[in-house]
Amino acid sequence: MEKVLRLAVSRMGGGTLQTAAEYSLGLAQGTRDWPAADRRRRAAQVYGVSVERFRKHHELMVLGQVAEQVVQLGAESGAHARPAPTSYDRIPAAHRTLPVRVHHGTVPVTLHVHSVDLLRDIDVVVSPTNTYFALPAPYKSSVSATLRRAGAHRDPVGGLVDDRIDDELRGWTARHGAPGRAAQPGTVAVTSAGALDGQGIRRIYHVAVAVPRPETNDYDVQPADITRGVARVFALLAEETARHDPPLRSVCLPLLGAGRGGLSPLESFAALWAAVEAELARGADWEIHFVVRRHARADLLERLLASRED
Repeated sequence: MEKVLRLAVSRMGGGTLQTAAEYSLGLAQGTRDWPAADRRRRAAQVYGVSVERFRKHHELMVLGQVAEQVVQLGAESGAHARPAPTSYDRIPAAHRTLPVRVHHGTVPVTLHVHSVDLLRDIDVVVSPTNTYFALPAPYKSSVSATLRRAGAHRDPVGGLVDDRIDDELRGWTARHGAPGRAAQPGTVAVTSAGALDGQGIRRIYHVAVAVPRPETNDYDVQPADITRGVARVFALLAEETARHDPPLRSVCLPLLGAGRGGLSPLESFAALWAAVEAELARGADWEIHFVVRRHARADLLERLLASRED
């Protein structure tokens, strides 16, 4: 187990994340016999935060990233143990439809394993944003930046003609009296999908889950805000569906807060699923989709969804 943990931590890319993981798990030289409280205190110093702040936020992120690396190692080990695949078996499935137990019934949940801009024929795609509804630059790699980039209209040589999603989101904040002022976490703004309508994407629901820290480039994401925001997504979906022809039926969710937000994939999924399960349990028949870019995360979600049957 120690060898697995050391290998997992060594793949975390260095920096404060890896250093904090080494102290937390007693892998740093000379810390094997330290009490857990001392290891946590030293890991908190790596981030320059209080022990309590580290315990409630950073520690969850650190251990979540270690767990993700362990899962990836297990997947790679399993691949080496299996006979070599042939032809198209070498390509992991980009879409998986899973029967998921919800209370006394079973519902299909589709898991997409690719970039969010490759989605097709889904009515509503959920996008995480900050409480100021300020989208990141379109050249960045986040979900919201990718959707902004893909939703922009361009001329035949690639020049920007219409930054549709960003323009509409700015209009939404202006209409709701929020430009320059933070909204409550969990607030949802609605825009069109811009150029993504050519792929059958009809609406983007922007969920404010990232709370910026003043005078820094960092922000915090709380699981409760994710649950509240996704519940609001379903409420808006119910309000909007009748105004569209055909009605809105499907919604796709990324792992909100599991990137720079600091939540582990497990924490993000738990917060998402709390709202999804509550909606399905009351009899709603929306088509539920999840999207992740990495197969390791897809494998984790598949196991988590399968565990709903227990």
